[in-house]
Amino acid sequence: MADTNCELCSNYVYDEDCDGYICLVNMDEDDYSRYIVSNDKKCPYFRLDDEYAIVRKQN
Repeated sequence: MADTNCELCSNYVYDEDCDGYICLVNMDEDDYSRYIVSNDKKCPYFRLDDEYAIVRKQN
């Protein structure tokens, strides 16, 4: 798990309907509560948005 930095996460995308960025992860209330009260601020759903991963695989 990586430190929480939503701007680097592939789940953090721009939504034209609300004209802003949103998280695509569908956390339920229990998951969100555990995340908020936890001393360990690591998001279990964080995935690094590595736009060059496909290019590296082609080599």
